[in-house]
Amino acid sequence: MRISTTSLRLCPVLVCLCFVQRCYGAGHHVPTKVPSKNQTKLANGETEVHHRPKRGWIWNQFFVLEEHMGPDAQYVGKLHSNSDKGDGSVRYILSGDGAGTIFIIDEVTGDIHATKSLDRERKAHYVLHAQALDRNTEEALEPKSEFIIKVQDINDNAPKFPDGPFVATVPEMSEVGTSVLQVTATDADDPTYGNSAKIVYSILQGQPYFSVDPKSGIIRTALTNMDREAREHYTVVIQAKDMAGQVGGLSGSTTINITLTDVNDNPPKFPQKNYQLYVPESAQVGKPVGKIKANDEDLGINADIKYSIINSEGANMFSISTDRDTREGIISLKKPLNYERKKTYTLQIEGLNTHVDPRFSYLGAFKDTATLKITVGDVDEAPVFSMDYYILDVYENAPAGTEVGSVTARDPDSRNSPVRYFLDNKDEEVTYFRIDESNGVIRTTQPLDREDMPWHNITVMASEVDNPGLFSHVPVTVQVLDMNDNPPEIGTEEEVIVCESSRPGQVIQTVTAVDKDDFANGQRFSFALPSQLPVNPNFTLKDNGDSTASIIARRRRFNHLTQELYELPIVVWDGGEPLLSGTSTLTLRVCPCQRHGRIRMCQGEAFLSSAGLSTGALIAILLCIVILLAIVVLFITLRRSKKEPLIISEEDIRENVVTYDDEGGGEEDTEAFDIIALRNPAAAEELKFRRDVRPEARKHCSPLRNRRSPSVELDEMDVHDFIKQRLVEADMDTSVPPYDSLQTYAYEGQGSPTGSISPLDSPGTQSEQDYNYLDDWGPEFQKLAELYGEADSDVTT
Repeated sequence: MRISTTSLRLCPVLVCLCFVQRCYGAGHHVPTKVPSKNQTKLANGETEVHHRPKRGWIWNQFFVLEEHMGPDAQYVGKLHSNSDKGDGSVRYILSGDGAGTIFIIDEVTGDIHATKSLDRERKAHYVLHAQALDRNTEEALEPKSEFIIKVQDINDNAPKFPDGPFVATVPEMSEVGTSVLQVTATDADDPTYGNSAKIVYSILQGQPYFSVDPKSGIIRTALTNMDREAREHYTVVIQAKDMAGQVGGLSGSTTINITLTDVNDNPPKFPQKNYQLYVPESAQVGKPVGKIKANDEDLGINADIKYSIINSEGANMFSISTDRDTREGIISLKKPLNYERKKTYTLQIEGLNTHVDPRFSYLGAFKDTATLKITVGDVDEAPVFSMDYYILDVYENAPAGTEVGSVTARDPDSRNSPVRYFLDNKDEEVTYFRIDESNGVIRTTQPLDREDMPWHNITVMASEVDNPGLFSHVPVTVQVLDMNDNPPEIGTEEEVIVCESSRPGQVIQTVTAVDKDDFANGQRFSFALPSQLPVNPNFTLKDNGDSTASIIARRRRFNHLTQELYELPIVVWDGGEPLLSGTSTLTLRVCPCQRHGRIRMCQGEAFLSSAGLSTGALIAILLCIVILLAIVVLFITLRRSKKEPLIISEEDIRENVVTYDDEGGGEEDTEAFDIIALRNPAAAEELKFRRDVRPEARKHCSPLRNRRSPSVELDEMDVHDFIKQRLVEADMDTSVPPYDSLQTYAYEGQGSPTGSISPLDSPGTQSEQDYNYLDDWGPEFQKLAELYGEADSDVTT
């Protein structure tokens, strides 16, 4: 039978309790509850007395060993009350976690046993309540006491690595002690009791390359100069053992796969120091002609290599670049090769790492060099022209067979074979030119016209006589030089508009000339009317001296109804050699015009052309408009003759403003109304009555023109005094209703200082005036402008 250490601890306590009970005996009753002097004052003023139980009934915790495998129930502990005399009168009751299932109690003795095997990792403690009752009366002899049964741990769980296996990396060539990874094992046992959860780490596999710290589980490098190029992957097995590594402890292990990462610790190396390459002289510039590669055992950017040609002989003719995928050096041609000039080239090629690690600078320069000898191959080449392109010129109208120029080509090979020339049949210019196949002289086949085509582009081809299939070509541009072979012409193609209101000396239009020929210093034109024709009575021409001429009217008033079209021939001379002239006839159209700024527009033509109406339709439309205007004038006349009532409304007798639809005769009108009474207040005393009390019929007064005599002098101050007096009387009169009335005094003041606007009394003065502004008012005022203009002209004459 397995004896618990908890039972051994409880034995002295039970012996003391039994001794106390025997000393007092049955005659001395030991109270189970001792009154306490502790009191608490309640809110209502009363006090509550707290009774402290005996210390013998206060239970803290019991211990039970986990994983008990014995045949009998495991003894946990004993409950005992001071009231228990051993006669069986006290009954012990147990409640709480696992009471009655896991933990049972002897009701008479108070012994507690565990009936099942417990697992601390599943449940570490149980909270129970103990109670002592009188078996006969069922009264509580002791208050309910809470205690804990704690499951005592044993080493029944091995350490585990929950996250394994692990993958880690460490740079190659790392120093000893470089941290790689930290592993941590867990143990489900109680870490606060004994050494069941105290773990120690050790390395089972991976020595001598790596080591592990026994307490922290940190894996570190243990060997210097670990080279990735020699070995890249390592497998390390770490063990975790509890009981501080003592014998009998449990253990667990995990695997760590460690990979060495690359560093740039290897310089590039060419497999050999000397290379040879054959390149034909026909190789194209910019195209690859060969490859070269240096090896680097490193990876990624640590193996990137930049190639360069370090000698001037090779760098002038060739270039080298790096292929990022294959890390090869691609050699390309910079200039054309010529076997006859140079047959071999030597290239010093260097391969250099672009990312250097300064920690390994002691290993030397991370670069390597190699020598590449290039042999140029001889190839039969096409003829070579002396120029890349030719620009030739020839005068226009030159006879067929005129020499334009020549081209020259030669065989670049050492044989120097003869060359044959011919024109490219694809060009359209073949019909204009031909070439001598032996000497390359280009001639015309027909006269050329610069005005038709000033430039001709042809292609000349050359081939060897011995090898006709191999040829070259060159572009040739022929410029046709100008000859003065075209007479000038008037530049305008539109009709010239002549307004009917034009005056003598007025510029009708400025004309210019055009010439198809080309003048190096600019075109110069002179203008004149034909000398063989009689003098034109209507128009004349003025040469402005700036290659323009002005058409000027010679008479006043043109009428499109009398003559609408005029023709004016003009002779134009150019400034070329030889001097050429041309005659152009301009058509001048007479139109009624209206001016909008500088723009003149033929109103009649525009109207007819835009509307698309015939003359009969236009007359019908004008007749309808005249009839409508007559109806409107008749309607207005009848409306004015209708009389309207004098008083508009007689509903309101308090205030009336009587409106007379008559404007009167002005300030000088004295016949319509006599205001002398206003100037004599004493003569108007009998007029003291209010018009707003009772409206009376008023006579309709139509004021006429105020024709006053100059001998009548009006005193303005008397009128002001009269109006003020009337105002005071109206305010002080209490016999009228209390509302305002409108007092009207028809006085406008003395005569106007501006004088009369009548033209009858104005003296007739003659003045020179331009009535062309009446054109802006429309065609209705055009006749009036002509009449005034004629009258003005007659007076001047």
